[in-house]
Amino acid sequence: MGSLTHPILDAEDVIWLRDQEALPAAARVAALALSRRIGFDEQRCAEVALAVSEAATNLRRHAVEGSFLLRAVRTPGDAGLEFVTLDEGPGMADVGHSLSDGTSSAGTLGIGLGAISRLADSFDLHSLPGRGTVLTARFWQREAAGRMAALGRSVVEGLTRTITGEEVCGDAWAARRVPGEPAGPAPAPVSAVPRPVRDERLGWAQLTGYRQPGTPGPGPERGGAGPGGPDALLVLLCDGLGHGPLAGRAAQAAVTAFRDTRAEQPDAIMGEIHKALRGGRGGAVAVVRVEPEAGTLAFCGVGNVSTYVVDPATGTRRSLPSAPGIVGHQLPTLRTVRQQLPRNSAVIMHSDGLTERWRAEAMPGFLERTPLVAAAQLLREAGVRRDDAGVVVAKGPW
Repeated sequence: MGSLTHPILDAEDVIWLRDQEALPAAARVAALALSRRIGFDEQRCAEVALAVSEAATNLRRHAVEGSFLLRAVRTPGDAGLEFVTLDEGPGMADVGHSLSDGTSSAGTLGIGLGAISRLADSFDLHSLPGRGTVLTARFWQREAAGRMAALGRSVVEGLTRTITGEEVCGDAWAARRVPGEPAGPAPAPVSAVPRPVRDERLGWAQLTGYRQPGTPGPGPERGGAGPGGPDALLVLLCDGLGHGPLAGRAAQAAVTAFRDTRAEQPDAIMGEIHKALRGGRGGAVAVVRVEPEAGTLAFCGVGNVSTYVVDPATGTRRSLPSAPGIVGHQLPTLRTVRQQLPRNSAVIMHSDGLTERWRAEAMPGFLERTPLVAAAQLLREAGVRRDDAGVVVAKGPW
């Protein structure tokens, strides 16, 4: 098993566009506005607009039930833009040919998927012939692209989508890394710990108040932290009760509590989230702790959030049980489930905005792609429009 050194990106400003006549123009305008707002220069803005126009036009002309997601992603120092396309067919029988130069669907701008992949700093897709395709492309400013390439691919990514007719999603997810510590004497009080020298230049983090996932704010004790050890990955999925702004407020309160708490074990984190959700809608919440070096997983869930460990070698999935209850209102006795992780397995969490009838073996190869593509393929395969939907996939060196 390996250590956890890959980046964890924060995603925001989610814009979903449905398949309609104005999709290419609407996607281009939205992409230009977002890329300028996050500081891309005009050349990079033009490249983003070209790639978005081609992808949206392909979706409009040739896909069935297509949708287009545009959002910002960021680290403490950099901001990027990514888009995701999902459709219900016809799929690609030969992905390699579709990515070759000179291959472009009739009526598009003519640059093809191969050129989109070169314009983007990261690009991935997965297609099921006769059923549908998902495609992702991410763009950074040139200097940031080099930094991100050195860090490698993110090990955890997710998507949320609102119920039809609503603008605010009641589902939310977050992830943070727990830095490893050598075992030894108890740490000094927070006030006595020497602070690192700060970079006083005004970057993205300073201008927006962004705190890196995995950097807890001032909070109580590190509940359940243990004596130390290697890095771990913590992942949260929250489904706020109901729909609309109040459900969205509950989900965001859960995310804030998850990021701010110094607790590092799922049951202790759940207790902090329960406190944060009191007085509001409440919600269904699941927290997973992945320990890559040990190849183990710890899980605590309350309410209707589905969590699975999937072995890509066999396609088998193992369900992790959540206790009945509503976080923020009726919290049951919390217990943490611990299991060994199969090598190269994926941890998948989703709300009831996705059905549980999906099967990994019915989507051959999707877990070989990036976590974002895997999450998008699950949303395409199992998502329903009558509820908010949230899905997170974590897979990495374990």
